[in-house]
Amino acid sequence: MLGYILRRVLATIPVMIIVAIFVFLLLRLTPGDPAAILAGDAATPAQLERIRDRLGLNDPLYVQFLTWAGQTLRGDFGTSLISNTPVSGMIASRLGPTINIAMMTIVISVLLAVPMGVIAAWRHRSWVDFLVMSFSVLGFSVPVFVIGYILIHIFAIDLRWLPVQGYKPLSDGLGPFLARAILPSLTLATIYVALIARMTRASMLEVLGEDYIRTARAKGVRENVVLFRHALRNAAVPILTIIGTGFALLISGVVVTESVFNIPGIGRLTVDAILARDYPVIQAMILLTAGIYVFVNLLVDISYSIFDPRIRY
Repeated sequence: MLGYILRRVLATIPVMIIVAIFVFLLLRLTPGDPAAILAGDAATPAQLERIRDRLGLNDPLYVQFLTWAGQTLRGDFGTSLISNTPVSGMIASRLGPTINIAMMTIVISVLLAVPMGVIAAWRHRSWVDFLVMSFSVLGFSVPVFVIGYILIHIFAIDLRWLPVQGYKPLSDGLGPFLARAILPSLTLATIYVALIARMTRASMLEVLGEDYIRTARAKGVRENVVLFRHALRNAAVPILTIIGTGFALLISGVVVTESVFNIPGIGRLTVDAILARDYPVIQAMILLTAGIYVFVNLLVDISYSIFDPRIRY
């Protein structure tokens, strides 16, 4: 088991190196001069040259990359060109809201979608299956901002049960946090419930036709045990993949939802940095997003060894 985990961890190293090189070259070859952004439109060529020297932009490309990579390995992502504050501090201040919303979304999605998918497969081609599949199609079809505005109109404007927008951290209390996090979480969960329920149903349909399921039923094993202990465990590998990918996508920043509900997350930080051409922030956000995807996929790969007995260490 330990050897399998170690091999998977080592396999992520070249992936992150390639991503780092790609991110660095992409921004360096993109049109636009960070020095001109810092100096403003009225800067003279001499002023621009001094700023480029200070930022190291006149150094050879490999020297710039090695300098940036060394700083990144120490956790130093540089300084924002716009706000002149450390990028790591900017990300840390924005990461909490995104993580909290993402975790709530995934918990809601899994608790609703997995039972829905199991029951839809169990009652294949019944009205229950039809309802679950109809909801899945609807969840994929309706834009997320439309769902958000509908929930705001119902629960915040008409019923006045919840605030319209804003975010409160957990340090302010569980009640204020939930009051402002439940609507964006439900908005995002609509999409992921549809996705996970659809995948659960498809995986369960494959498993429920296996011989060991018929054998378990012939032995008189209770149906709920057959469904959730035997069938769901063997159908869990693709479901875990979808859940892990969805969580990585949420952490990397759902820009539309954060904008609709005025949540100061890393999605909005990324958009603001792109519009302002704040290269250190953009580099850090792309690298962070890639790292999250690699880490989540690593966890999913490790979890395969628990749910899939065919994997050998």
